[in-house]
Amino acid sequence: MTAQEIVDILKQRFPAAVADAAVEGLHPCVAVTPEAWHDVALFLRDDPRVAMNMLRCISGVDLHPEAEIDLFYELIAMRAPGGTARQEPRPPPSADIWQNGGTIAIRVRLPRDNPHVRSVADVWPTADWHEREAFDLLGVTFDGHPDPRRILCPDDWIGHPLRKDYEFPKEYDSIPAAAAGAASSE
Repeated sequence: MTAQEIVDILKQRFPAAVADAAVEGLHPCVAVTPEAWHDVALFLRDDPRVAMNMLRCISGVDLHPEAEIDLFYELIAMRAPGGTARQEPRPPPSADIWQNGGTIAIRVRLPRDNPHVRSVADVWPTADWHEREAFDLLGVTFDGHPDPRRILCPDDWIGHPLRKDYEFPKEYDSIPAAAAGAASSE
């Protein structure tokens, strides 16, 4: 299925939720409103025409000085040779017969000052860790997430290191931070 076909299906099913789309080029993308994202995610997974049964990753982008943070959900439909979405366990690599049935990125734009969106970990279990990473590094809150803890930084870390206005601490737990660009003495 082409990216344009996926966009057309989404526009028909969710006319108010599809903000815009860019399907030309190597990274087709459709923007979806945060309020509708969970419903759109369920539809993309469950509708047999698209059957986006795999979430490859979630990438977050801080658009500072603009007032938004973008999340990009990279989705793919893995299909068996007969054209059906994969439901059974994956065969061993030597018998890898699964085919790419289509791919698209979904962009969800959130307000930078209070970025909240509903978790899709119940739709694609792999979202669990990806959402934790976006929370930890960008401060995005995923409502309904099953385990909303930091995943990379210590629990008591202040701030979100991938935000463009992040100020690196001078020390952490009485350990001085290395000067930016300082060469090692060893």
